Amino acid sequence: MTTENSQANVRLLIVGPPGAGKGTQASVIASTYGIPAISTGDIFRQNIADGTELGKKVDAIVSSGGYVPDSLTNEIVADRLQQSDAAQGFLLDGYPRTAEQVAELDRILAASGHALDAVVQLTADRDEVVKRLLIRAEQQGRSDDTEDVIRHRQDVYTEQTAPVIAEYEKRGLVVSVDGLGTIDEVSDRVLSALAQRGLAASA
Repeated sequence: MTTENSQANVRLLIVGPPGAGKGTQASVIASTYGIPAISTGDIFRQNIADGTELGKKVDAIVSSGGYVPDSLTNEIVADRLQQSDAAQGFLLDGYPRTAEQVAELDRILAASGHALDAVVQLTADRDEVVKRLLIRAEQQGRSDDTEDVIRHRQDVYTEQTAPVIAEYEKRGLVVSVDGLGTIDEVSDRVLSALAQRGLAASA
């Protein structure tokens, strides 16, 4: 039986194109379910800041302009998911990004007798997202964020995540939600869609 502020026993992923408000919704979902929002980018930065062995490896790779290999990303995620706050659930953001990482996450979860409950996919009209990001770029003085650059990022996202999303769709885990609208409107859609799958937040 759950109590107020207790963790929900739920394991989720969130995916969505740049500009769809993924980070904002990740925070809302994590807070609602009482689970940690785990971003691989944040993990990398935290390990580097803390000077851990993993952090040193990542720093050396990133500093030389390289990409962090699957093996190291898997190691870092596995380590993070073994921490006590993730024992009863989590929301992963930015992982898995490849078929190999999907398989590794399956292994990590199976080792503790668990599996994913759902994959939240924020969808958004491409032109609307581009318009939103161009306004943000202007407001924040990001002159490098041209329309061509923004559209390229959208293409890269689609290309990279399509195989991962397709795999989870085959498993019937994907919950697609329109990511356009106010923060509250999108949050309501996400939480309602998860509740309809029997993943209601703790009372």
